[in-house]
Amino acid sequence: MTEQYLDSHKEEILRKGFTVINTVFSEDEIEKIAETIQKADTSAENFRKSEDLFAVRQFLKEVPEVKDLVMNDTIKFMIRTLFGERYFVVKSIYFDKPETSNWYVAYHQDLTISVDKKLEMQGFGPWTTKKNQFAVQPPLPVLENIFTIRIHLDDTDENNGALKVVPGSHAKGIYRPEAIDWDVETEEICKVERGGIMIMKPLTLHGSSRTTDGRRRRVIHIEFSDMELPEELQWSERMN
Repeated sequence: MTEQYLDSHKEEILRKGFTVINTVFSEDEIEKIAETIQKADTSAENFRKSEDLFAVRQFLKEVPEVKDLVMNDTIKFMIRTLFGERYFVVKSIYFDKPETSNWYVAYHQDLTISVDKKLEMQGFGPWTTKKNQFAVQPPLPVLENIFTIRIHLDDTDENNGALKVVPGSHAKGIYRPEAIDWDVETEEICKVERGGIMIMKPLTLHGSSRTTDGRRRRVIHIEFSDMELPEELQWSERMN
């Protein structure tokens, strides 16, 4: 994988708010990642289990053995080339949408960041707190700076919950789903192969449908930024 190859994907991210790159991880690498997750202790409160969804918040902290498998030399090269030299992890989540899942996600933007405490600060809010985890909507420039990498452990298409996105919506600021004008906007289904990745700006409007063909969908979601937060506020999951 070369810088020249990645240039077209960099342009697509700027223009559309997302891109898909397949064959990033080998079959052996994906198997090792899946086995490591399978062995994790799921009793911690950051592990969420239901019939429709298994999820792990603060994933790289809760399953530290997976970090070197996920953040391999290829991914590090892609981050430096596509994002910049100074980007670091600010959030990580693992999703497992089982074969029988009726879980769907309506169109939305990712508007919050994870931080270490709650502070009254101009431009930051509203706040939410779940199990001592603090999340806040920051000023727009902070959101515009973030990139998300979604690593797919399964083939994903419209039949097992692939993301639906509105191309170009990342460039329109805060864009409420109820304001989507489908006479102007288009919808694109982001099919990603097992071992492939999707890179997305969090302000890109996105959602997903229910699984209809009995195939599971496992995704590792990692967000990156190179911005320091103001005053005493810190990224709660910061990882270089």
